[in-house]
Amino acid sequence: MPNLRPLAIALGLGLATLVVTDASAAPKKKAASRAPAVAAQCSDFHDVTNAGWLKANPVPQTGATTALGQLAERTRVQQRELLDGAMKAPQGNVQKLLGDFWASGLDEAAVEADGSQPIAPLLTRINAIKKAKDVPASIAALHQVGIPVAFNFAPDIDLKALDRHIGYFMQGGMGLPDPAFYTRTDADTVALMARYRAYVKQILALTGTKAADLDAESQAVIALETELARNAQSLAGINNPFNNYAPISTKELNSRYRNLQLDAFLKAQGVNDDLVSLSDPALFKALDGMVTRIKPEQWKAYLRWRVGDAMAPYLSKAYRDAEFEFRGRVIRGETIAPARWEQVLDAINVAAGPMVGREYAARHLSAEDRRQAAVIADKIRETQIEAVKANSWLSAEAKTEAQAKLAAMKIEIGTPLRDLDYSVQPMGRGSFGSNMLIASTWRHREEMKRIGKGNADRRWDVLPQQPALAYDIAQNRLIVTAAALQGPIFNARSDTADKYGSYGALVAHELTRAIDAKGSLVDAKGELRSWWTPADKTAWNLLGNRVAAQFSGYEFPGVKGAKVNGELTREENLADLAGLELAWAAYNAVEPGAKPATQQGFFRAWASLWPQQLSPNEAAQRLTSDTMAPGKWRTNGPLSNLPSFGATYSCKPGQPMQRVEGDQIKVWR
Repeated sequence: MPNLRPLAIALGLGLATLVVTDASAAPKKKAASRAPAVAAQCSDFHDVTNAGWLKANPVPQTGATTALGQLAERTRVQQRELLDGAMKAPQGNVQKLLGDFWASGLDEAAVEADGSQPIAPLLTRINAIKKAKDVPASIAALHQVGIPVAFNFAPDIDLKALDRHIGYFMQGGMGLPDPAFYTRTDADTVALMARYRAYVKQILALTGTKAADLDAESQAVIALETELARNAQSLAGINNPFNNYAPISTKELNSRYRNLQLDAFLKAQGVNDDLVSLSDPALFKALDGMVTRIKPEQWKAYLRWRVGDAMAPYLSKAYRDAEFEFRGRVIRGETIAPARWEQVLDAINVAAGPMVGREYAARHLSAEDRRQAAVIADKIRETQIEAVKANSWLSAEAKTEAQAKLAAMKIEIGTPLRDLDYSVQPMGRGSFGSNMLIASTWRHREEMKRIGKGNADRRWDVLPQQPALAYDIAQNRLIVTAAALQGPIFNARSDTADKYGSYGALVAHELTRAIDAKGSLVDAKGELRSWWTPADKTAWNLLGNRVAAQFSGYEFPGVKGAKVNGELTREENLADLAGLELAWAAYNAVEPGAKPATQQGFFRAWASLWPQQLSPNEAAQRLTSDTMAPGKWRTNGPLSNLPSFGATYSCKPGQPMQRVEGDQIKVWR
C-alpha cells in the first residue's frame, strides 16, 4: 500500500464553512466555523488500511473470512502440493512414505474395494476374546495403534517437575463428547441418543454383527459406555489440569487394579517410567470390576464398535457416510463433507503430522527466514527485559524473577529442536486404512517416548505446517512454526518496520505470557509457584479492568446493539497492547532515525493481520465465546493507547484513534 498523505493535506481537503448567500438577507455575519474533519487514519485505522481486503472479501453466508484464516488455507494448499510432489517424485525415505500414504488415500476406488480389510486383524483379535483375562490385553493392543478404548492414556507435564512428562490415566472410551449425554433425560438429549444408537448399529453392522443381533449389541455398547459415563467427571472438572494430577508409583497399579493389568498395559505402550498420574481411583476401580463382571460378548461388541468408529473416516464410503451423518452433521454441525483431498490431508496430519512438518519446513522455510525471525525474537526479548527493569508496577522481587525467566526462555523457530525417530515400516500404496494404522502406531510410539525424565521437550503441541506462534508455559519456550513465517505475518523482503509491526508484535504478544498473571505461576527454574506479590496481582488486575472497560465500549460488528465482551477478551487485549508497546520500542531501537512515512509501515502491518468478515451466525457465536476481540478492535483498540501512533499520523488527543493521555493504558512503556 502507498504511503498515506500527510495530515495537513487531508485536513485541507476536508475543511469547509457554511455560507448563506441571499440577496435580500440582512448584512452578512461572519460564518460559524465547523470543527475540522478527522482524518480517516485517525478515525478508523482498521477500515482505512484494509479497505481493499474488505472490498475483495464480502461478508460470507456462513462462517468467517479472515486474513489469518486465508493464510491457514494457503498452508493447506502448500501441504497438498508437497504431498503431490512426494507421490510423483519423492526425495528421500520420509517423502516416499508420505507420497505412498497420500496416493493410497486419493485412490477412492482402492479404498472402496478395501472395505473393512484394514481393520480385519483388529476385529479378529477382538473376536478371539474368550475370558475376562483376555480383555485387558485387547485394550492395550488398541491403544498401541492409536485407538483409545475404556480409558485414555497420554503424556503430559508433571506438575511438580515441569521438565518431564508422565503418563496420565484418565477417563475416556465413550463415543459421545460429554459424559452428561448418557444420563440427561431432556428431549434434545433423548433425540441425540436415538441418533447415536442408530449410528452405533450402522458401524456394528459394518464390522460383522448379524442383523438379528444389532439391537441387542448396540444396546450393550451404550450400556457399557453409560457405565463409564456415570463414573466420569464433568467436562469442567476434566479440563482443570490440577484435578487430573495425582502421581502414583507404577508399582502400585497392579495391587490396586489387578483385573486391568495396568503394568502389562504400560509395557505394551513402551513406557518404563516409575511414575504415572491416576487422578480418579473410583473410576478405575469401577473399570477394574467391569473387566470381570461384564461378559466377554459385551466387551467384544464395545471394542468392535470403537474400532469401527475410530477408523470410519479412513475406510470405505459406507463407513465414511455413516460417520459424517452423525459426527459431521450432528456433533460438528457441518453441512457439506470436505473434498477428498482435504479428508486425506487431515488424516495424514492426525497420524503422521510431524513427518509432514519436517518436509514442509525443508521446502518453505529458508535459513535466511529463520535467521531473521530469530534476530527479531531475540530483540523483542531484550526489549522486554529492559521494560521489566524500568517498570513501575512490578515489585523488586518479581522484576528479578521475570528477568531470569525471560533470559532462560528457549526460542524455537520453524521446527522443534529435537527431531523424531522416523523409522517406520513401509506404507506402500495398497491400503489407505492400513497405512493409517501403521502411521498412527508410529505416532503413538513417539508420543509414549515423551514420558520420562528429560523427554518433555521432544516435540511441540502444534505442527510446523500449521501457522502458529505460541508460548509453551511448561517448557518456558516460544514456538514459531514454519508456516507462520509468511505473509501477512512475516515477509523477509519487507521493510524492517513491517516485520516488527506484524511478526514482532505477535512474538511480543506471546513472549509477555511468560511473565503475565498466568506466567507468574511458573518460575525461572520451571517450578510451579506464584512469584508475584499481592501488590503485583492487584496492579495487573487494575490494568485488566481498564482494558476491559475500554473494549466493552466498542460495538460488536455484525450483531446489532451488542458490545464487545471486555471481560471475556481482557487477557488477549492486554497481550495485544503489551506486544505493540514492546515491538514498537524494539523497532525504534533498530531504526532510531526512521521518518514518519517509514514508521507508518509498522502500524499498517499490524492492521493487516486482523481484517475479518463474519457471517451473522458466526458473529453471534463469537460474541459470547471468543476470547479475542473482533479484528477491527484488535487493530484500533491497542493503537489508540499508543502516543507513537498519534505522532506518526498527527492524530489529536480525543480523536477515535488517539485516547487522551489520562485515558491511555500502559503495560510496559
